[in-house]
Amino acid sequence: MNSQAIYNTHSTVVTISQDNDGIVKAVDTNGNAVVLDETLITAEISRLQAEYDSKQYARDRAEAYPSLAEQADMAYWDRQNGTTTLDDAISAVKLQFPKG
Repeated sequence: MNSQAIYNTHSTVVTISQDNDGIVKAVDTNGNAVVLDETLITAEISRLQAEYDSKQYARDRAEAYPSLAEQADMAYWDRQNGTTTLDDAISAVKLQFPKG
């Protein structure tokens, strides 16, 4: 996330590296060092983290949904039996993990 924040806030940066002392260095297309604004980077990291956190429900849902093979099987049997097993399963996951 740190690298993404640097790229997002410093448009001329093309390469980021870190030396053995943990010092981050960024260079432009000509190989010139780019001075990094830590205030901008910190704010961007906070923004990126908030965006990531706001989509936790989607990650939770993705893990909780039945597999695609299971969904296909449910859909087949729902058509055969006039049931709503697949819709019920998806609704249960959406209720368990509501959109933020």
